[in-house]
Amino acid sequence: MSINKVIITGNLTRDPELRSTASGMNVLKMGVAVNDRRKNQSTGEWEEVPNFVDVTVFGNRAEPLSRFLSKGAKVAIEGKLRWSQWENPQGEKRSKLEVVADEIEFMSSRDGGGSGGGSYTPPADAPATTPDLDGEEIPF
Repeated sequence: MSINKVIITGNLTRDPELRSTASGMNVLKMGVAVNDRRKNQSTGEWEEVPNFVDVTVFGNRAEPLSRFLSKGAKVAIEGKLRWSQWENPQGEKRSKLEVVADEIEFMSSRDGGGSGGGSYTPPADAPATTPDLDGEEIPF
């Protein structure tokens, strides 16, 4: 038996990028900076050291999330790790480890300040249509 679950909190390092696959599935890509505390061996002081994590959201929730997330937003993400490998145009093998998000919680308000937003986890049987988000309220 193995468990593949990760929970991170941090700030978005860039605006999320929304794309679609050839079959029409939405894919949202973003970067999250997650700070770690380490003791500097030369000074003896504790320092904040960022780790940069790539995060991907698939399916119906990608498009609504893209409207409400932007660079600097503080989020909590629950998901699983996925490793991928490819070859670049120069023929060199590359790989990366990323988080595939199952749930995202907004930890800062829509205007970027304060705390407490909400979370969005659509039910497994959610319809293929995207919710209407033209109003001022976030529906999740």
